[in-house]
Amino acid sequence: MDIILIPGLWLDASAWDDVVPPISEAGHRVHPMTMPGVGEPASDIGISDWVAAVVAEIDELAAPVIVVGHSGGGNVAWAAADARPERVARVIFVDTVPPAPGRGISDFEAVDGVVPFPGWDFFPEEDVYDIDAPTRARAGAMTRSIPVRVPTEPIVLTDVRRFDVPATLLMGSYDQTSLEAEVSQWGPYRDEYQSIKDVTVTRIGSGHWPQFTVPGHLGRLIAEAVG
Repeated sequence: MDIILIPGLWLDASAWDDVVPPISEAGHRVHPMTMPGVGEPASDIGISDWVAAVVAEIDELAAPVIVVGHSGGGNVAWAAADARPERVARVIFVDTVPPAPGRGISDFEAVDGVVPFPGWDFFPEEDVYDIDAPTRARAGAMTRSIPVRVPTEPIVLTDVRRFDVPATLLMGSYDQTSLEAEVSQWGPYRDEYQSIKDVTVTRIGSGHWPQFTVPGHLGRLIAEAVG
């Protein structure tokens, strides 16, 4: 199976380097992506351009394909499945949930027309508790700025056939019961989640960046989700 790996904000394809081996060992072909405009000067690139890049990759591969998205990359993965529901066999979300139509990722401070990585101290403790100092230094050195429109541009979802695409949510600290209790309070995100016909939630046992803290475990979970 061809598996597309979409990094979250501020990361490129190299963020998946330590996750790829167990997926490849399971017999899959892995395609880590770097999104347009990452690490480049200010540009007019938005999240719609990121979605278009993933859709182009889907179209280059023999269907069906698996699309994996970490954090904000989950928004991109779900929008790509919306654009190509007949070609995507499963969407795997890594510590994020399917986005609601018309919602962006979040707001971050822009500097000179780009959004730089805000630093580990920006994030809540439950996201970063398992990232030790050496890993913070190594992973922090891998971060790149992103185009200013990407985090806030609304995601476009129009095809109800996306709800037929199975979804696996690999969550850092949530199991299915605790996640669904949380999502039930999130309005349109609840509605999007509950509309998906086949959803599986698996707890990773990590913070928000398992590709850096437990990459082998994450790779095996992705391979298991593909089946």
